[in-house]
Amino acid sequence: MGVIMKRTLLRLALLLLAAPTVRSQESAASLFNQVNDLIGDMTGYQVDPVAAASLLRAPTPEEWQSFWSLINHALQGESVEELAWMKPYAESALLYLDQVPEAKPYADWLRQRMDFFEAADEAVQAVKPPPARPAPTAPPSRPKSVLPPTAPPVAPPKQDRDHAAAAVAVEQDRWMRKLEGRPPPARAADYVPRLKPIFEREGVPGELVWLAEVESTFNPKARSPVGAMGLYQFMPATAERFGLALRPEDERLIPERSAYAAARYLKFLHGRFGDWSLALAAYNAGEGRVGKLLKRHKGTRFEDIAPHLPSETRMYVPKMRAVVSVREGTDLTRL
Repeated sequence: MGVIMKRTLLRLALLLLAAPTVRSQESAASLFNQVNDLIGDMTGYQVDPVAAASLLRAPTPEEWQSFWSLINHALQGESVEELAWMKPYAESALLYLDQVPEAKPYADWLRQRMDFFEAADEAVQAVKPPPARPAPTAPPSRPKSVLPPTAPPVAPPKQDRDHAAAAVAVEQDRWMRKLEGRPPPARAADYVPRLKPIFEREGVPGELVWLAEVESTFNPKARSPVGAMGLYQFMPATAERFGLALRPEDERLIPERSAYAAARYLKFLHGRFGDWSLALAAYNAGEGRVGKLLKRHKGTRFEDIAPHLPSETRMYVPKMRAVVSVREGTDLTRL
């Protein structure tokens, strides 16, 4: 991990502890000690406590770029532990972004991804080994039963298809509990009635209009750090492929045009994979990746390839199933 990233993570941790008010320089040493408690040995990076006050300034563009790269790597990787590790830093970044009006599009993008960081943290906490017992005095040669904290995580056993399906069902239940008490985004009341007919005219179930909740919190100006924009978070090449112009006006930011392109893309993906869960997995992870995994593992369902997908996608599809169920009272798998 580079010096810039380490400093950025420490700064975000400081912001998490200092927000919403900026602390005085005299309290910097105290804050620094709290940060050390918060991050422990995760970065292995030490900063002079007197210099910690300078870390309370806003991160630079270079530092943000480095931070977004780490966020994207965690979401696109297969390590749930990495997602869980990033949770406090993502929380801190969101806390900071919410205080900057110009950063609202990025804040709304990150706000939906916080669900993935939180779910990963819950999953890691659920399988943590019990606290190590004191070492026995006899016999002296008896090995310890708990790995030392510096040991790498043990690779999980490979799952057969029944176990993989059961794991997805557990994940689905977790998302249902998380979303049942959550009200729809405020903008949904305006956009859902306007955009649902567009999906239906394109031959796509209108319930999938709620993909905008998962992608952008129904903020038509939402932006991802890697260049996706709009309600349905289109990258430039995919936007043009499905009929959106980028110049002179970027049509990704026009709700109706973005919904039209999302419906066309979902219809194409469903035509290729024959299943809405697989179509959504491809929408998130890429159709090429999903196609290769289905071929490699001789799969026909999302559950068949879920263990091999990026961490974000493994949670993205169950979350979308839960959103459709909670908002529309409909089972996505039966659409």
